[in-house]
Amino acid sequence: MAYLEENYDIVVVGAGHAGCEAALACSRLGLETIIFTVSVDSIALMPCNPNIGGSSKGHLVRELDALGGEMGKNIDKTFIQSKMLNESKGPAVHSLRAQADKQDYTREMRKTLEHTDHLTIRQAEVSEIMVEQGKITGVRTCSGAVYHSRAVVLATGTYLNARCIYGDVSNPTGPNGLQAATHLTDSLRANGVELFRFKTGTPARVDKRSIDFSKMEEQVGDERIIPFSFSTDPESVRKEQVSCWLTYTNENTHEIIRANLDRSPLFSGTIEGTGPRYCPSIEDKVVKFPDKGRHQVFIEPEGLYTNEMYLGGMSSSLPEDVQHAMYKTVPGLEHVKIVRNAYAIEYDCINSRQLKPTLEFKAIEGLFSGGQFNGSSGYEEAAVQGFMAGVNAAMKVLEREPYVLDRSQAYIGVLIDDLVTKENHEPYRMMTSRAEYRLLLRQDNADLRLRSIGHEIGLVSDEEYERTRKKERQIEEEIDRLEHTNIGANERVQGFLRRHGSTELKTGATLAELVRRPELNYVMLTEIDDRFPDLSDDTAEQVNINIKYEGYIKRQRQQVAQFKKLESKRLDVDFDYSTVNSLRKEAVQKLNLYKPVSIGQASRISGVSPADISVLLIHLEQMRHGGKR
Repeated sequence: MAYLEENYDIVVVGAGHAGCEAALACSRLGLETIIFTVSVDSIALMPCNPNIGGSSKGHLVRELDALGGEMGKNIDKTFIQSKMLNESKGPAVHSLRAQADKQDYTREMRKTLEHTDHLTIRQAEVSEIMVEQGKITGVRTCSGAVYHSRAVVLATGTYLNARCIYGDVSNPTGPNGLQAATHLTDSLRANGVELFRFKTGTPARVDKRSIDFSKMEEQVGDERIIPFSFSTDPESVRKEQVSCWLTYTNENTHEIIRANLDRSPLFSGTIEGTGPRYCPSIEDKVVKFPDKGRHQVFIEPEGLYTNEMYLGGMSSSLPEDVQHAMYKTVPGLEHVKIVRNAYAIEYDCINSRQLKPTLEFKAIEGLFSGGQFNGSSGYEEAAVQGFMAGVNAAMKVLEREPYVLDRSQAYIGVLIDDLVTKENHEPYRMMTSRAEYRLLLRQDNADLRLRSIGHEIGLVSDEEYERTRKKERQIEEEIDRLEHTNIGANERVQGFLRRHGSTELKTGATLAELVRRPELNYVMLTEIDDRFPDLSDDTAEQVNINIKYEGYIKRQRQQVAQFKKLESKRLDVDFDYSTVNSLRKEAVQKLNLYKPVSIGQASRISGVSPADISVLLIHLEQMRHGGKR
């Protein structure tokens, strides 16, 4: 019997947020790429929350954009509300978040894929990875068709052996009732891939017409909209925005939940997968925080052309009748009509310690992995992994050096390092607290940090890169000017200081010294600085932050220098740590299991102590001088 047989440079399995970024990166680098999806209608689907960004996730999207990814550009085209979170706090934790029109988002991303050269979209289920002598050679689909390739990127998301569950109902489907991928698991296991069973969940979608918004707090978007993409003209995204709404659960809600916990598959044992600690279901919240009288519920529109509203903060797998009773106790939802029930979803994913920092499998050359399949959660975490997996698959095929971002360069580096270095027994979620150098890794300076790398990869144009270099020069020149411009204690300056509640000058001061005062900022200087330049808002923001936080930034750069020293001490990935005297037994086991690429990575492995690192450093020094092991 004859089967279809085709040849490609790279195969991408899955067309969610990870798969789209992987396929676009590979094809834009000139490689013939094919992307498989169980349904073409599910390309870049948003099966859960209708937004992109948020705390720490906004950092990931802006970093992805700086490197040449697509998510930031796509949400700029399709958002319906934009908001900068945490503005009352320091700049390190400011995070952009945008509500999306779900249908527009997937439609725009599909359009981008369909108009990208060297990229083929194929609706089919991949059932087998083809491996010969530890090296990937392609994939086979359920129809028997064979697609030979030089690299494969797995980005199956939450579709692999998926089942959706609420109450006693268990459907063998992917998210939103779409077809699950049921064949690939056996092939992966046959090739030695270790799999976990994880779960996530989503709340009900309800009819907007059945909501009483007068009992809720309106949440409006920002007046000044900041785009996600550094390539988007801020003037082009000015638009009328829709509102979101805030309400709260109460003791009546919690009582209904507590009375029905025995019917919850989450607590009855029906759900086997491990769920995300930092994005719990409402029944999880009620059980784990019994003293908390209420929990936030965000009512968010799913799009401009639908009445479906998303009940953020109330994901659940409780039975249908319990869901109806529970939601109706929430102020404003007393007469709510449910369009789609809340559900939990279980799926197969990998133990990510099997991956190199490049996201290539250690045991299968040419096989890469990205997204929720790696044991993470969230659209943004998925997209950046898919991008890096795609870039490194392309580098493999092009015989170029791979790209690994370290923890001092990007949140992306923190995310991937955590996945491949630490033991993850639950879906991983990015948070600002995970980044040690977060004052340097702000979302506002992602272009200054990463544009050069995107340009070097080949995914950032010369024009975009030159724009960033011009911005760098403007920042440096303006900071230098402010540091060397003295002003006297004249009446104009003193009046300025009085107006803003700042102490008057006794002697002269530099403009930079005024900016460092807590109650003042750089833009205020327009009132007294006759040479104030015409800079873009984002450039002016960099000037302000760099002057105000100069001491903290300098200290963090010193910490990065120490970090880089440990990262530069490379380790042989084939080394047997049992040959090193004085290493503790647990350290030997963990080091032989993870095979770290550097002393820095070794130091972050659970079970490897500072004393073990000292032993390794002494061992490296002895080896360098030709000493004995």
